[in-house]
Amino acid sequence: MSGLNKTMVTEFILLGFPNLAQFQPLFFVVLLLIYMVTLLGNILIILTTIVDPALHSPMYLFLQNLSLLDICFTLVVVPQLFSNLLTEKKSISFIGCMAQMFFFFSFGTVECFLLAAMAYDRYVAICNPLHYRNIMNRRACTQVLLALWLSGIPVGTLQTAWLFSLPFCGPNKVNHFFCDGPPVLELVCADTSLFETYSLTATVIIIMSPFVLILGSYICILHTVLKMNSAAGRHKAFSTCSSHLIVVTLLYGTGILAYIQPKSDYSPDIKKLLSLSYTVVTPTLNPIIYSLRNNEVKESLWRTLWRKTVITPF
Repeated sequence: MSGLNKTMVTEFILLGFPNLAQFQPLFFVVLLLIYMVTLLGNILIILTTIVDPALHSPMYLFLQNLSLLDICFTLVVVPQLFSNLLTEKKSISFIGCMAQMFFFFSFGTVECFLLAAMAYDRYVAICNPLHYRNIMNRRACTQVLLALWLSGIPVGTLQTAWLFSLPFCGPNKVNHFFCDGPPVLELVCADTSLFETYSLTATVIIIMSPFVLILGSYICILHTVLKMNSAAGRHKAFSTCSSHLIVVTLLYGTGILAYIQPKSDYSPDIKKLLSLSYTVVTPTLNPIIYSLRNNEVKESLWRTLWRKTVITPF
């Protein structure tokens, strides 16, 4: 008899933020404004990189995919969070919880590897500029992006299928605002040591492998930039990398604190705040960071918005 058949739980209750119950209306309004900024900012980045021929380069193709990924990532978590803030019954079905966890792990995996691909793109552009067009050609970038988007499927499938094959006998209250792995795992009524070992190993590999590639890329970039004779060249090189570095710091800083720590240090309230940071706040900041720190994006956004707002006379 499988673990899934032994499951007595048919739905989960997402506890969310019980300590903020009296501030839920204000919390909802703030989150709604942040979410609207997230959607608007990332949609503008996508449209701008598609419409403007000046941004049809590998760097902006990766940025376009990052914005699309941020939209998908927030769609997994935020609508359910809004529903829980507006309704008394803060529940999610067993299948709904599985689906949410699958997409969360899948998109999270894709984002880690996408940021590594963006770092490698900057490495080739700065350290090997003469061969940049040959290495980062359109076909190669498309293949890399396809592989990145597909990479999340086996990770999300294995993590989710294994966890939800374990027996849930009750209680069914998840101390979180979405179906994340650790709080759901606490509800399993069986030995979870093997799964915990796998989960920690997979998390370390998924988070740290791209991080090592990013770190290696920027060490090489720094070495190359410091050897440049031109101050203007050094400034331009650093400016093209600064936005990506800020985004990497935001994502990896919160991700490492949330998932790579001893179990005894795990605090549900702190974990919720960290989760809120990388599921809601970071996707909002990404388009702002890239828009404010990249002159090409700023100029292209201005041209795109100007074309949209100009009224053609009769």
